[in-house]
Amino acid sequence: MTDPRMTPARKLAPERLAIPYLITGGVASVIYGERSCVMPRYLIEKNIPGAGKLSPDALQAISQKSCSVLQGLGPQIQWVQSYVTGDKITCIYLAPNEQIIREHARQGGFPADQVFEVKAMIDPTTAE
Repeated sequence: MTDPRMTPARKLAPERLAIPYLITGGVASVIYGERSCVMPRYLIEKNIPGAGKLSPDALQAISQKSCSVLQGLGPQIQWVQSYVTGDKITCIYLAPNEQIIREHARQGGFPADQVFEVKAMIDPTTAE
């Protein structure tokens, strides 16, 4: 069944696996080869004292560990991006459920202090 929040999008080449191709509201439509599905978007708060003072090398090591764990978990979980602030790293992920987000954190040795499913996204165009 098609999610009513989704709108049509062009189909990507089948060799590009697990590619988010359309994001509407709090979900993303993702292509797995020839198949597509809708995955929720999550915001994860990781309290890390001094995060904003981490060196580029330390941030690279954290990113490499995260990518390694993600590769082992498979394409059903995807890291979109993260924001580093003073004492926190806030991440955006696409995943089928909160449990796999927490499993990623467990395997990577990362905190996942708060995990929120995004219910909607707004921006300046929402006002139009």
